[in-house]
Amino acid sequence: MSWGTELWDQYDNLGHHTLKGIEFLEKYGIFLKERCSIESDYAYKLRKLVKNHQPKKKDEEDNQFSTSIAYVRMLNEVNDIAGQHEIISETFSGQIMKEIVDLVKELKDERKRHLNDGSKYQTNLQNSRYALDKFKKSYEKSFKEAEKANDTFVKIDADINLSRADVEKARLHAQQKSRSCEDCKTDYANQLQKTNELQRLHYSDLLPNIFQQLQDMEERRIACIQNVMKRTADVHKQVLPIVHKCLDGIIAAAEAINPREDSYLVIEKYKSGYEPPEDVPFEDLSNPLNGGVNNGTLSSNRTDTLTVRGTLSVGKNKKRGKILNIFSNPKNNVVEIKEDCSDLPPNQRKKKLQAKIDEIKTKISQETAARDGLMKMKGVYEQNPAMGDPASIEGQLMDNGAKLEKLQIELHKFQGYMLEAEGHGSALNLARDNRSSISEDSLSRSASDSSVCNPLNYNKLSAPGTPQQTHGSSNSPESGIGTSQPSITDETDGYPDPEFENEYEFGEEFDAVLGTGKALYPFTGQSEGSIDVSEGEEFDIVELDQGDGWTRVRKRNFEEGFVPTSYIETFLYNNC
Repeated sequence: MSWGTELWDQYDNLGHHTLKGIEFLEKYGIFLKERCSIESDYAYKLRKLVKNHQPKKKDEEDNQFSTSIAYVRMLNEVNDIAGQHEIISETFSGQIMKEIVDLVKELKDERKRHLNDGSKYQTNLQNSRYALDKFKKSYEKSFKEAEKANDTFVKIDADINLSRADVEKARLHAQQKSRSCEDCKTDYANQLQKTNELQRLHYSDLLPNIFQQLQDMEERRIACIQNVMKRTADVHKQVLPIVHKCLDGIIAAAEAINPREDSYLVIEKYKSGYEPPEDVPFEDLSNPLNGGVNNGTLSSNRTDTLTVRGTLSVGKNKKRGKILNIFSNPKNNVVEIKEDCSDLPPNQRKKKLQAKIDEIKTKISQETAARDGLMKMKGVYEQNPAMGDPASIEGQLMDNGAKLEKLQIELHKFQGYMLEAEGHGSALNLARDNRSSISEDSLSRSASDSSVCNPLNYNKLSAPGTPQQTHGSSNSPESGIGTSQPSITDETDGYPDPEFENEYEFGEEFDAVLGTGKALYPFTGQSEGSIDVSEGEEFDIVELDQGDGWTRVRKRNFEEGFVPTSYIETFLYNNC
């Protein structure tokens, strides 16, 4: 079915219909624009909601409950859902909307061109009809005049009273009118033929061609609407698996909530370690032996009874009062806790000391890993001076050794506090013994460890925990590396760990690795700071999501960059 053959006489209606079609496409574009705005606003408000409800750092103790952990996981999943709505908005506004705007402009120009051509064809046909009507009227007028002149000639010729000259004049006049009528008839016939040919061409070729182009334009507009509807649905369908994954994550977080475990954590958080008070003894005031009234005062025996048989001594009451003040102090009243946490209840003290010990051990592990890296770099520089100057590593090694020594001393100190809290002796003596043992054993340990080397010719690298001996360096205490620290994390007895063989690029310092990750979906980094990852690719995590939906990773080729958090699965180390 073609507009050119079926709608040959509907020029005006087709022009109006195509205009309404283009206006409909514009309205659909406005609808998509407003939807983009809604998706963008929704994503923005979701992210703002997540940010406003993120747990505060001051509530870290409360964040260890399974409900708090599940809550944080839920917030992260909601943040990822917001990112998917941003993808919908960006896809709609960046691709689909541009296509609609371009097509609307193209259709308007094309419709205007086709209608202008059709109007020109219509005008030509109308002018031809006007000319035909003019020639027809001229022919009718000339025919009537010729007929009248002929009738007059017949009458004059029949009248015997008129002269021959009058008859001849009438005959010539009739002949003249007859020839004029024939000329008008010929002009009318020619114009009629032209008009018919133009009309036939107009309705069989020119106008059908215009209508066919309008039909193609209209079908292209309809196909665009169909394609846009499908694409918008496809974009939404593409993010649904991730949204479903986020919802599954929320469900998993909810299922991980453990009421029994949270109740146990409350015990761990507030348990003091004190024994419940004993029964209050009955005091018979009438019995002098148990303390009677003497001059309005209690006897010394009664005082002793209150001291010995009471629930808590005066010293303990004072101490407990301080402890209670720690947990019930006003918001602006800051209570200073001693370094050994002796002001805390026994259970709380051990908990605080263990947390401090774990923190120090983590720092020691980090410093040890940094030292191993520096030592390997120095060994490589010594073997290949073109790659760098070994002396440039000396200062860093000295600082690292000083930090390790300080951390070791602090670790032993807090371990002593822990032993004291557990009832195994004095922390002060233990810390003093540890420090003295470290000082006495440092040089011998350094000498013995520095003689160990591996097949990679790291003969000038000292063992983990031992200062690096270099040309021109001093072993005096002022050098910062005169004493070594016992190894904490290295289990290779002085050999460089092969796992770190290719972990460092020389001359660069890398952020600590917080864990590992794996790409769930492929991602192409288009913005500055992002990188490409393929599905299933594994990498290291060097910076966690800060609430913006991005995580910084380091690939196996040491390339670093950001990828969407919702596109990866992370496995963090226990100390992160």
